[in-house]
Amino acid sequence: MASNGLTVPVPGRDETSPGPLSPGLGRTSNPLSSKVTSVLSTSYADSEFRESLALLDERGISNTAETRRQLRLDVQKEVIDSNGKIIAEFGRVAEQLRRIGTTIDKLNKSYQDMRGHVTAAHESTSTILEEASSLMTQRRNIETKQQVLKAFREHFVLSDDEVASLTLTAEPVDDRFFAVLSKAKRIRKDCEFLLGFESQTLGLEIMDQTSKYLNQAFQKLYRWVQKEFKTLNLENPQINSSVRRAIRVLAERPSLFQNCLDFFAEAREQILSDAFYLALTGTSASGAKDNSVKPIELVAHDPLRYTGDMLAWTHSAAVSEREALEILFISDGNEIAKGIQEGRENELWLLMTDETDGPPEFDAVKALNELVDRDVSGAARILRQRIEQVIQTNEETILAYKLANLLGFYRVTFSKLLGDESVLLQSMSNLESEALRQFRSLMRDHITTLEGEFQHTPSDLGPPEFLQESLKQLTAIMKTYETSLASDGDREADFEPILAESFDPFLAGCENMSKNIPTPRNSIFLINCLLAARNTLEPFQSFTQTRVSRLQSAIDEHSAKLVESQYAFFRSESALDPLFTALGPLSDARKEDVAKVSKLDALQPEALARAGQGLDDFLPSAVMDAMENVKHLQDAGLAREVTEEAAERFCVDFEHVEELLVAADELAEEERGSQAGGGEGEELPSLRALFPRTTGEIRVLLS
Repeated sequence: MASNGLTVPVPGRDETSPGPLSPGLGRTSNPLSSKVTSVLSTSYADSEFRESLALLDERGISNTAETRRQLRLDVQKEVIDSNGKIIAEFGRVAEQLRRIGTTIDKLNKSYQDMRGHVTAAHESTSTILEEASSLMTQRRNIETKQQVLKAFREHFVLSDDEVASLTLTAEPVDDRFFAVLSKAKRIRKDCEFLLGFESQTLGLEIMDQTSKYLNQAFQKLYRWVQKEFKTLNLENPQINSSVRRAIRVLAERPSLFQNCLDFFAEAREQILSDAFYLALTGTSASGAKDNSVKPIELVAHDPLRYTGDMLAWTHSAAVSEREALEILFISDGNEIAKGIQEGRENELWLLMTDETDGPPEFDAVKALNELVDRDVSGAARILRQRIEQVIQTNEETILAYKLANLLGFYRVTFSKLLGDESVLLQSMSNLESEALRQFRSLMRDHITTLEGEFQHTPSDLGPPEFLQESLKQLTAIMKTYETSLASDGDREADFEPILAESFDPFLAGCENMSKNIPTPRNSIFLINCLLAARNTLEPFQSFTQTRVSRLQSAIDEHSAKLVESQYAFFRSESALDPLFTALGPLSDARKEDVAKVSKLDALQPEALARAGQGLDDFLPSAVMDAMENVKHLQDAGLAREVTEEAAERFCVDFEHVEELLVAADELAEEERGSQAGGGEGEELPSLRALFPRTTGEIRVLLS
């Protein structure tokens, strides 16, 4: 058996040899057996064994007996040589360590020497260092105080240049002025913080000095604004940004602010008054004639146009004023309100007062309206004088109302433009009231002149001429009122006084005239008048609906009277009135009433025959005769309706008579049948034989 190049001889076994080794053989071969066993038991998977084999392969050692004998020696020699090299290296390391130790000793000695020198130097300079540190601390404190003082002066003290810009009139009012003014106001406000310290002298001095500068600055600003207003183009009052800013700042001094507005309003009032006079006459206030202007007075012969042109000019001027001033009061209104509020809080008289209710808050829109109202007040006075003259000299009723309506239109317009408390609006209201008074006065005078005509009734029973004229006037008035700006909810109530003045007296005159006219002509006359009035008012039902309803009720009332008259005509002319009167209370449903029929005087044969003959004579021309009674009724349809309603009532009564006659004949027939066994008596003719007309025939003939 060979392994790893080693040949191990194994003794052979013959057939005579026993199975197990003999004891003698086992003892002589034990070392070899152990060796073999050791070799065979070696694990080739062991890592150390494999590394040993790999090392042998690297050395290129062949597997010979000589090599195997020298292998251990070679390995041991290599180990000894390696250990010698290591010892030599450690010797050199030890030499280096000795050198390092020597160097460290030298360094320690040098350190001790230097430490001694440093300690000596520190002891000799400690006093100087302490003094230098103290000086540096003092320097830092001084620098801090300088910074505080500089910041204090910058925040609480105005420089000479700033004071000059704020107080000297030679300096312009520009952005620098407003910046310094804002700084001064901030200083005064921040002085309240200084007053919180124990020593208040500094704060009081700074506040007093700053307040003096501020007062001078506001006076300078006030004079500058006054100067700007004098040079402002008042024909086109577009306030520039600098003036607007100055006015916003002046709002902190309410008295100065109000004085500026008063000055501006007075100047604008004079300018607009002169402009209005120029527009009226074509001549300026100084007497110079302007040929480029067409005077409004050229149309003075037409009072309505003359008044309208003057009102239109005033409205245009008010709108222009408002547009020019809206930039100041609307765009800057909040800032002005804040400034005024601050100024009021700083006013001494307000601080000293005990009143709990302070001044009202600033309302920009209200202030704008008041200023515009003051600007046009001069022109408004001239306008009021001219319009009063027009109203007083006018003698036309319709024109008086048109003037009142025109003034009402502009009253509503100025109310929307300037508010409800403007002087111009009050002037418009007074002029409108005066125009309405003139209208009522002229209307009463007109009625007085027509009193004689109230006694003459037209022969055709149509509306009298004075009513027709009044309705024409009323139509013109209603057309004018329809275009007015009166609200829908109040239009009818507002127009009622006009109807009371321009319509009711004429209708009352017609009613008085009807009292002298016999029936039914009086009803026909009144219906004709009422129909004319209703037809006039109907197109304007948005503000005459109630009055139209009242007129229709009156027409229905008088129509009912005509129906009664026509019904009475049918009864009397048909000769059936006695018959209707006698049979009216009776009923064919009650036998006792039917029994009474034949005993009535109107139902006796002669009377019944006369009634039948009279009815026959009446029926052919009954409708024509009835229509002749209402021929003067101007509404043919209404005349036909009245006649048809009366004919229907006549037919209903005739039907009742017919039913009673039939019932009476039936009752008489029954009585004759019950008496047939007692003998024959004289047989009377039946009622229907004496009065043969039927309800159907009557309806046909009266239709």
